[in-house]
Amino acid sequence: MADLAQVTYCGLYCGLCSQRNRIPPRARALQEAMHKDGWELWGPGIPGFEAFWSFLGGLASSEPRCSCREGRCGPPFCGIRKCAQEKGIEVCAFCDDYPCERILGLAKGYVTLLADGQRMRAIGIDAWIQEQEERCKTGFAYVDIRCEPYEVPDK
Repeated sequence: MADLAQVTYCGLYCGLCSQRNRIPPRARALQEAMHKDGWELWGPGIPGFEAFWSFLGGLASSEPRCSCREGRCGPPFCGIRKCAQEKGIEVCAFCDDYPCERILGLAKGYVTLLADGQRMRAIGIDAWIQEQEERCKTGFAYVDIRCEPYEVPDK
């Protein structure tokens, strides 16, 4: 069985989240550039700098700690997670009701979600995860193509 640690119940891949694959390296690069320019020495004289520097350090050193499966990512009230757990479904794409109203709502913001779900069903979860790992290597993040805000019904 596949390691689903980076696969959400709805069918997103955590490695394609900018909070995992984009923000920490960019924060590290900014922190390093500012360090090289001496900001640690003269920045504290600027109001709010210490809070900013601390926040930047946190972003730069952040490790992925989120986990949909453990309820540490996404809204704590996520109806998709709750539904999948109640049905004993590992990923919604394998549910007989896929795509349901909740998934269709989420797909308005994550435009690859439905195609990814169909692909997952066609090739299996293990091969799909490998494809997502390759996708990660390109630098792609879901936010690159998010086209509109989404709302997931609570039902």
